Amino acid sequence: MKSIPFNRAGPVGKELTYARQAVESGRIAGDGPFGRQCEQLLQRALGVPRVLLTPSCTHALELSALLLDTHPGDEVIVPSFTFVSTVNAFVLRGARPVFIDVRPDTLNMDESLLEGLITPRTRAIVPVHYAGVGCEMDVICRTAAAHDVPVVEDNAQGLLGKYKGRYLGTFGALATQSFHETKNITCGEGGALIINNEEFVERVEIIREKGTNRSQFFRGQVDKYTWRDVGSSYLLSDILAAVLLAQLEQRDGIQAARKRVWEQYASDLREWADANGVTLPQVPPHCEQTYHLFYLLLPSLEERSRFIETLKDAGIQAVFHYQPLHLSPMGRKWGYAEGDLPVTERVCDCLVRLPLHGRLDAAAQGRVCEAIEQSSL
Repeated sequence: MKSIPFNRAGPVGKELTYARQAVESGRIAGDGPFGRQCEQLLQRALGVPRVLLTPSCTHALELSALLLDTHPGDEVIVPSFTFVSTVNAFVLRGARPVFIDVRPDTLNMDESLLEGLITPRTRAIVPVHYAGVGCEMDVICRTAAAHDVPVVEDNAQGLLGKYKGRYLGTFGALATQSFHETKNITCGEGGALIINNEEFVERVEIIREKGTNRSQFFRGQVDKYTWRDVGSSYLLSDILAAVLLAQLEQRDGIQAARKRVWEQYASDLREWADANGVTLPQVPPHCEQTYHLFYLLLPSLEERSRFIETLKDAGIQAVFHYQPLHLSPMGRKWGYAEGDLPVTERVCDCLVRLPLHGRLDAAAQGRVCEAIEQSSL
């Protein structure tokens, strides 16, 4: 019996055509014509001042930390329930992570805890839109503004999602996107930095070009370029940008295909979940999600482990997700211990993700649901 993978990326449009055009053009480094088309498309679609492609969402987060002049001794408030890049970008600049627990419904940052964690050392607040469902940005932005602390949205999973009718990634001073193989829209490895505060535009062009004003030189604004600031190489190859452009052009179809799969899971598994004490994803009515992933919250770690093995025996790849960053070896260095973030700890023990991608047909999804309904918790 053919196995069912958790994720499967593949072409949906003109990826191969565009990649060939990029190679044949002889212009395949970063900041090329395909990259600029991607940036302009995203700027128009989201209605933001500037979008810059990066080699990954990790690099976009690192750019954010540099733009905010993060220094040793600064603090950054971030969920423990996230990928390590969210916090590593700021730790690399010497900041101390201040981990915040998540809500039990959306698994997003618990905004009610935010006020009590802000100190004079807080350099940034970094909400993560888990599963492409928006955090409670009204409260987060209002609290941040009251303390004059910038917000950086980790929107790796939330491109084209909305909170109260407004696109995710347009609330903070900065936001980051991922185009990794596992994301809805992908070029294998890639990311983007969304700049909502125009005061950052000139400096970010310098930082991403190794600290030089090379971009201004290519636009004819200066007669030579030189070292102006700290920086590194944060440009996405135009071959990858060519693949990304093809995916972005098909964004509506990609989202529709994932929505079909997500909604079928929600319909088919509701009765089984209720009977077995399993929680399905919750999406508040004021949020428009991206259908990035479908997860189950099982009653315990032991039952989660058995469940994953049962599906594995049936040829189905289901996987858990983040481990609590505050309980990692690095997290414990900052004094965190078990019990500090109880919701995060429970979620990390109990969550399992089901296969979800646009190529998952009805027959394969039926096999997944049948295996789940026949499993014993």
